[in-house]
Parts: sequence; C-alpha cells; structure tokens
Amino acid sequence: MVTTLRTRFFCSFVSSFGVIIFLLLYHLSHPAILYAKENFPCLRNTTTSDAIVIADQNGRVIFGKNDKKARVPASTLKILTALTALHHLGPSYKFKTEFYLDRDQNLKVKGYGDPLLVSEVWQDISHALAKRVQNINDLILDDTYFSGDIRIPGRGRSTNPYDAPVGGLCANFNTIFFERDPGGRIISAETQTPLTPLARKKIESLKSKRGRYTFTHGRGEAALYAGELLGHFLKENGVKIRGDIRLGLVRPEDRLIYTYHSRLTLEEALKKMLAFSNNFIANQILIALGARLFGPPGTLNKGVRVITDYVKKDLHLGDVQIVEGSGISRKNRLSALDMAVILKRFRPYRHLLKRKGTISYKTGSLKGIRTRAGYVDGGAEGVYSFVIFLNRSGTNIDALMECIRSYLT
Repeated sequence: MVTTLRTRFFCSFVSSFGVIIFLLLYHLSHPAILYAKENFPCLRNTTTSDAIVIADQNGRVIFGKNDKKARVPASTLKILTALTALHHLGPSYKFKTEFYLDRDQNLKVKGYGDPLLVSEVWQDISHALAKRVQNINDLILDDTYFSGDIRIPGRGRSTNPYDAPVGGLCANFNTIFFERDPGGRIISAETQTPLTPLARKKIESLKSKRGRYTFTHGRGEAALYAGELLGHFLKENGVKIRGDIRLGLVRPEDRLIYTYHSRLTLEEALKKMLAFSNNFIANQILIALGARLFGPPGTLNKGVRVITDYVKKDLHLGDVQIVEGSGISRKNRLSALDMAVILKRFRPYRHLLKRKGTISYKTGSLKGIRTRAGYVDGGAEGVYSFVIFLNRSGTNIDALMECIRSYLT
C-alpha cells in the first residue's frame, strides 16, 4: 500500500512538473507574456488610450500597455505589406512590362503594375525598342492587368500625391511635377520629363503655380500619359509613329518583341516605399500580388485577400482588419501586439527601414493619429523591437521615442 502511494505521489509530481515545464516554455515562447515589473518611466505623458509594446531580440514582450486593443496603424501598415510581398515574391523579384507588335505594325504595351516606371525608365525602354522597330502605326496601351475601377478606402480625389490612383500601366507615380518660368509659362520641374499634351492640359486645369500633383482619377488617363511619354522618347530615338496613342488589348496572335524587367528588385522597391511612405507603391504592389496569386485582373479585394491570408495562416493573428495596403484608411485595425509579431518576422529585413542613430523605424500619421514601429539597437543586449500607437492628438511621439531609446540603451 505504501509503495502504491509513493508511486502515485511520484507520478503526480512528475505530471505536475511536466505541466510547470510546459507553462514555462509557453511563457517563454508566447510574445505577450513577459512584462517588465519595474515602473516604466516613459509613460508620464501617455493615456489609457495609447498602446505600446517593447519586445526583446527573441520577440518576447518586456513591456506592453493596451497591447491587445485594436488601433489604426496608419503608415506602419506598410511594414506588413512589404513583409507579405517578400513572402510571396522573394526579395529578388522584378516587375515586368511587355511590348508587342501586331499584324498592322501597331506597338502594344502590356503593363503588369510596375510601380517604378519613371521617366528615366521610359527613356531606357524607348532606346531598347528603337533597336527592334523603326516605325509603327498606333501606340496601344493595355492596362487591363488591373481592374479599371479600383477605389482605395481612405484615398480621396484630391490632387495631392498621396491620393494618386493605382493602375496596370503608369508613369511617375501618376503625378506631374511642374513650375513656371519668369513669364508665367508652365514648364516641367524635371529635366528628364517632358510636358506631354495630356500633362499640360491637366496642369492648366489645376490653376496652380508649381508643385507635384496627381493629375487624374479617370480610368485610362494614367496609361495614356505613360504612352505619351513613351511616344516622346521613341521619336527622340528615331522611331516614327504614324498613328494615334490609344487604349487597347494585347491579343494572343501579337508578337512579343521586348520585355522590360525593372531596374530595381522588389527589396529595393520596398526600401523606397518605406523611406518615402509612398501610398501609390504600397497599393500597386498589393494589387499586383492579388493578380499574381488569384489571376488577373488585379482588384483591391484580391490584394486584401493575399495579405489577410498571410496574417492568419503564416503569422497566426486572428483579429487583424486590413482594407488596403498603405495605411491611408482608418478602417485598418490591428493591435500593438499584432505589430510586434509582424516586426519579429520582418527582423531580417529591418535594413529596409529608415534609420536614425540606433533606431530603424516606420512612422505613421493621420489626423489625430501618430504611430511608430521598428527596432532599437541595444548594443550587447541585442536588437529590441517597439510599437507606439497613439490614436489621439496631443502627445509628442518624438519625445516618447527618445525616452524608449534611452531606456533600452
């Protein structure tokens, strides 16, 4: 009987010990368990509505405040968009644009959502095409890789560059940069960019003196502007264009004569997106992802499906709400703890973020909202990650960030 009791006691002890070990391992691995017990000194000017997370180099949270409450991430959401693109496409992926000739000697351009087709690129493309064709009839633009009516939640119809529309075939981020000479005449503010007829017409309608503006929200105008730029550079390279510049479709019988692959890899494109917080690049990439994974035409719903599937299946986050990829919409919702999980996965790519001293970070800003997320190099202690979501007005986020940096280093 004594032996049986001892055996039962031993088994009970082993079982309890196993549970303790399991719970200890769970606490060590779960990103929301280990909180600093000391009074965190950086909270003097924060309120109960603010959300903050600081995690160590292993992703374990050492401080959290309101970390599970959903907040508007603003442009820090671009970190998630970048991470999703890197996951599906890989850092060395390059966007392409295709060029065809049809039986009537029309040159056709098929866009695939490349967000970085700037004037210098169109110059290079025209030089390459001039080696393959000397004269054409019409220049035909096919922008159908994206749906023709994509409306980004949070984006207005203003002329501000952050409201630039997306499209399957674009140029210069769908913006125009101009100024006026001493006589008041409109001139391009970029030596590499001519003022095409469409660009000049749109500028005149703005009645502005100078600056960079989004010039269109109409279907097809962005592609036509890209076509006018290409046409200008083709003529400079000696290619004769006898017909019109117009929208149209690439057909199966058309002959592919040239494929342009982006100068920049996806990783390099994302670095620019994050550095300049470019909404246009973010949503171009998101919608191109949707078209690639679920088939063209690319739509906002397909892009959102890609990012939400990644959030649920790969990051194992359940309550995140994403409606677009740039952070311009207030309908995007995730918690500071969710962002901490994203930062843990993004750690190998933290060099893509803007860096100031020992801090690599992405900011976010909407009216009444200030956010920041990134990493602090703690020296021998390793690299910490941090999330600050201030969904209200009045707090100096720079001072808060400096306090956190000083505390960690």
